[in-house]
Amino acid sequence: AIDDDCNQTGQMLAAMLDWPQGTFASRLELESGAVLVEREVDGGLEKLRLRLPALLTADLRLNEPRYATLPNIM
Repeated sequence: AIDDDCNQTGQMLAAMLDWPQGTFASRLELESGAVLVEREVDGGLEKLRLRLPALLTADLRLNEPRYATLPNIM
């Protein structure tokens, strides 16, 4: 959800569900019963290991967009 870049929706939903949360995830890796989340913080990268179920919010670096080529546009 776009919430004016305040990151409120995911955090409030995680609190209501009483689930662990990983915000601004830029890389994910699944393990059995857990997820490894890598996120950017002011001092570099932070890695979190969260038990599932967990609520994750994505950073724009989680996905690399594919741009349409000119022949595909035409």
